[in-house]
Amino acid sequence: MSARLRETAAELAVLLWREHTVYRERSGGVVIRGDHVGRWISLAPTGVDGELLVRAGRILPGGTTAPARCEAVADPASGTPGLAALCRRLLAETAAPAVPRQRGGDPGGAGRRRVRGRRDARRTGRHTGAASWAVLLGITGLFVYLYLATRSG
Repeated sequence: MSARLRETAAELAVLLWREHTVYRERSGGVVIRGDHVGRWISLAPTGVDGELLVRAGRILPGGTTAPARCEAVADPASGTPGLAALCRRLLAETAAPAVPRQRGGDPGGAGRRRVRGRRDARRTGRHTGAASWAVLLGITGLFVYLYLATRSG
């Protein structure tokens, strides 16, 4: 099964991308990686006779792979073109931006909005407060005092 899976993945990789890397996963599956498009496809046996678990995900900027965003079960008897069509659909779903989850039961998104409080509005213009400057000046004064005390004594 492993050799046949690797052959299927190699044929599929040629149909999906011109530039690709095919390698074996630790779990026994095969990964097709398209670094130039920032996506990957994984083929793994499901345990049911002849079915494949096909997963798709993104490649992060550092080169590591993100967890799978889409997955489907495929029958390899449909042939390489059928698998390629399924992979293209999964890759298209992976490329689509993630829809933010709605809180509560508000499907329209017109529910509660977060309003900035006075504390946030007060802090926008200044990074270091007066109290922080007083502490810094006190510590600097202490170091100067200790330096002068050790130098004269």
